[in-house]
Amino acid sequence: MSPRTSAAPAGLVLAVLAVLAVLAVLAAGCTDPAAERGSPVSVSQPPASPPARSLTAVPPPSPISSSGPKHPFPMATSLAEPMATGAPLAATGPPRFFVSARTPLARFPGKSKTAVLTPVPPAVHNAETGALIANIPLPPGIESSWHLVAAAPDNRMFAIAGWTESTNPRIRFFVVRLGEDGRPGKPVAVTQTDPDDLTLVHDLALSADGTRLAYATPLIGDGAKISVLDVATGRRRDWKTSTHSTVSGLSWAPDGRSLAYVLRGRAIALLDLSRPDVDLDGATSRIIKDATGALPFESVAHTPDGSALIYASGHTVERVPLSGGPAQVLARPELPPDASLSLRFSVDGTGEHLLYVHRWHAYRAALADGTITSVPITVDERPGKGDSPRVAW
Repeated sequence: MSPRTSAAPAGLVLAVLAVLAVLAVLAAGCTDPAAERGSPVSVSQPPASPPARSLTAVPPPSPISSSGPKHPFPMATSLAEPMATGAPLAATGPPRFFVSARTPLARFPGKSKTAVLTPVPPAVHNAETGALIANIPLPPGIESSWHLVAAAPDNRMFAIAGWTESTNPRIRFFVVRLGEDGRPGKPVAVTQTDPDDLTLVHDLALSADGTRLAYATPLIGDGAKISVLDVATGRRRDWKTSTHSTVSGLSWAPDGRSLAYVLRGRAIALLDLSRPDVDLDGATSRIIKDATGALPFESVAHTPDGSALIYASGHTVERVPLSGGPAQVLARPELPPDASLSLRFSVDGTGEHLLYVHRWHAYRAALADGTITSVPITVDERPGKGDSPRVAW
């Protein structure tokens, strides 16, 4: 993980959401390096805004002891076929849209210890201008977006994380398809067959054929896991590691037979989904790239032909063949000094365009020549902006 995290407002929001038990892992040192700064929302809200909720803020939980209880549910094995080998949803050209997702907005009126949380929806934006096209409706039971979004290669199907009720908050997933004009269709919640107590998820990835979701989450007590979830049935298969506390940067191979992932920001590995192993530390995985300096890895993406991985070492975007060999530099984004030391990005289905966010600007990198352009991200101003979002295309 990045050694530098976001500052005051982002920390304020996460402190409030400690009520939601999210800070259990953040307090253990797994803060999100991609979290960005934001600004408080105004006290008054127009009638059309999402309803605000009052919650009494409490101190963050104490760090989780390594000798504490393990994950409250057994590892899931009900998904007999975790691979996603259907026909990929084909890219039809440069991306026309991107989707943003952010956490609920929070403010403390006056000196009150009661936080007012305003739910926010995910949103669709024009990829060229950043303009808001439409907010994405939330399925029943999900009250706000969370800061996770993943895209299929066709730039039309997206998977998004949502935040449930405030009294017993959990993270749930849903998928949505965009029309040719970018307008979202009816969202479909993914109902899991096996129970999973999700209060913090590090990453989310949608398979190229749109049939599987992969997500990474810490285990209570120690370790982490990768889960593959069937979108249609909710059946799940888990792989765990007891030697690494953080797994992130998930990316499906185009053929759906493997997953790339990042171990604690220090190594990029490949999980073979065809093997029966359940341990990421065993023969199931192999290391593709080790970090050679202080700069961490965060995101990783497959090239469209599946022969190589695109990743960022710090802010330098590189490409490395899966068969081995030297890395090739694709782009060198110049981020402000207050940016995270690692770069969270999304690569489109053509493999030619990379997208990342700093504050409320989206940056588009052309991987052929490293050219970078930026556009402001426009959102519905009624609930306010808050922390900057995560994006995918």
